[in-house]
Amino acid sequence: MGRTIVEKILAAHTDRKKFKAGEILNVRVDFAFANDVTAPLAIKDFLKSGASTVFDKERIGLIPDHFTPNKDIKSAEQCKILRDFSHNQQIKYYFEVGKMGIEHALLPEQGLVMPGEIVVGADSHTPTSGALGAFATGVGSTDLGAIMTLGEMWLKVPETIKFIYRGTLNEWVSGKDLILYTIGEIGVDGANYKVMEFGGEVIENLSMDNRFTMCNMAIEAGAKTGIITPDKITLDYIKDRAKRAYQFYQSDEDAHYEKIIEIDVSKIEPQVAFPHLPDNTRGISQVGEIKIDQAVIGSCTNGRIEDLRITAKILERKQVSSNVRLIIIPGTQEIYLQAVREGLAEIFVSAGAVLSTPTCGPCLGGHMGILAEGERAIATTNRNFVGRMGHPKSEVYLSNPAVAAASAITGKITNPGEVM
Repeated sequence: MGRTIVEKILAAHTDRKKFKAGEILNVRVDFAFANDVTAPLAIKDFLKSGASTVFDKERIGLIPDHFTPNKDIKSAEQCKILRDFSHNQQIKYYFEVGKMGIEHALLPEQGLVMPGEIVVGADSHTPTSGALGAFATGVGSTDLGAIMTLGEMWLKVPETIKFIYRGTLNEWVSGKDLILYTIGEIGVDGANYKVMEFGGEVIENLSMDNRFTMCNMAIEAGAKTGIITPDKITLDYIKDRAKRAYQFYQSDEDAHYEKIIEIDVSKIEPQVAFPHLPDNTRGISQVGEIKIDQAVIGSCTNGRIEDLRITAKILERKQVSSNVRLIIIPGTQEIYLQAVREGLAEIFVSAGAVLSTPTCGPCLGGHMGILAEGERAIATTNRNFVGRMGHPKSEVYLSNPAVAAASAITGKITNPGEVM
C-alpha cells in the first residue's frame, strides 16, 4: 500500500524502514522555533540539561512576537531572555522587533521552512507552514528545549483525513471561509491528532496566502497538522526565498486515509464563527443583527498582503463607524512596508483605522486591542474562546478580512457586498 505525503516526510526523517499509524517514531527535525512566551521555558530546560550548544545555530528561530513591542516590564524581561540566549549561542535567526513579524507569517516569508521538512514550533499554530508541503506541528516548551539540544523528537504517527474541495468559490469567500466551514462540519475535535490533508481543484487554484490561512486553523479541529501538496504555486513562492534545499512529496494514489471528506464550495458563503468556539459557524446570511465595538484584521491567520489588499478594497473612500475601533496588524515588517508602498496604509488611516506594527497582540488578549466587559469584536484571528481577547464577558466572532472590514464600516456584522 502507498503512503500519504506526511508518511513520506516522516520516512525521510527516521531510520525506521517500516511503520504505520499509531506507532512511535524518532524523527530528525529540520527547523525549530519559539516566541517570547514559549521560548523562556524551553531555554531554561535547555540550560538545565547541561548542553553547551544548540544542535544547529542555523536551524533554530527565536521570534519575539506575542507581547512586542514590549508592553510591560514582564514582557521586556521575557524578550531579554531570548535576546541574551541568541547572542550567547550565536543563533542566526533571532528577529529583533524592527525585523520581526508574527512567527507563522515570518518564517515562510524568510525562506526558513521548506517543503518536505519537519518543522516544530512551541506554538499551536505551527501547522501554518503545512501550506508549503512540510510536516509542521506544535510542541510544548519543554519538548522544544530537548529538540534544541538533540535536533530530534519522538511522535506518534498520525492517521490522515483527506478533504477534497470541489466547485467554484462564491464572491468574498476565501480560505478562511473554507476552513471555518470545515471546522463547523467536523467540530473542534473532529480531527484530533490527525493530519488534515487539503486537496481538490479549489485548493490547487488557491493562493499561498489562503493556503497558509487554512493550514493555520487545522489545530482548531484538533489536528496534529494541516498540509497541502506542493505545486507550481508553492514553487513560485519559495524559489527566491529558500535558505535550504527542499523536497516535494505527494501522496500515493493508493495511500490509506482514515476517511475522505468531499466539500462542494459552491454552497459556502462567507462564514462567521460565533462565541465561544471556532466550530460555532454560520453563513453570513444567517448572522442577524449583531453590533460590534471592535474589528481586528491581522494575526498569523490573516495578516498577509492579500488580506490587507482586500481590506483596503472594502475601506477605500469609506469611514469606520464612530462606534467601532478598527485595528489592522500586518503579519511582518515586510508586509507592513508593502502596504505602505501600495498605498494601503494611507487608505487604512484615512478611513479611521489603527495600523499597528506586527504583533500577536489582541489575538491572545495580550495588548493592542483588549475588550472590556460586554464588548464584542469581529476578528480575523483563529480563536474565540471565553476571554480570549480580554474580559471573560466579552465576545469574539471570527470571519475573513472582507467581512471584518465591512463590519467596521457599518458597526455590525455585515456581508461585504452590502457596502460595495
